[in-house]
Amino acid sequence: MTTIRPADGLVVPPGHGRTLTTAAQRVTFKVTGEHTPTASTFEVEVPPGFDVGAHTHGHSEELFYLLEGELDVLAFEPLVRTPDRWRDWESASGERVVRATPGTLILVPPGCPHAFANPTGEPARMLFQASPPPDHERYFEELMEILGSGGEVDHAAVEALRRRYDIEQLTPLRHSPERV
Repeated sequence: MTTIRPADGLVVPPGHGRTLTTAAQRVTFKVTGEHTPTASTFEVEVPPGFDVGAHTHGHSEELFYLLEGELDVLAFEPLVRTPDRWRDWESASGERVVRATPGTLILVPPGCPHAFANPTGEPARMLFQASPPPDHERYFEELMEILGSGGEVDHAAVEALRRRYDIEQLTPLRHSPERV
């Protein structure tokens, strides 16, 4: 682990950082609570067919910046929170799910429903920041264990994990690359 002195900065070269990989997602820890009390920063590869599921965070704020590929994204309170198919949701002001392309930034305040999914045949890559640390670091570690177990996604385990980390699951997490 790298510990920095208060007066020092941090430089993380390309390809560096602790990486967790499963068929459903690849997450590289770039900045953690060990480095700053402000936010954890990750590089996330989202494979074809991955859908994080709509959810909210009670106290976390998140920022997503799409670097490569395309993702369907949601970041609004819908008129109706249906238990499935978040891509059909619409807000009171007429907002709908959008197709994010490189350069798109998504800011999600606490309590705001949000989701992303890769409906394309190519991986997408994004920079992801969660504040405050280290909750999302621990969440990713445990989520990757669940997703790395092979076979179908264990929805009950994901839902229990999300509850422990103050995440309200609105629609299920899915990974089905064969359907893309």
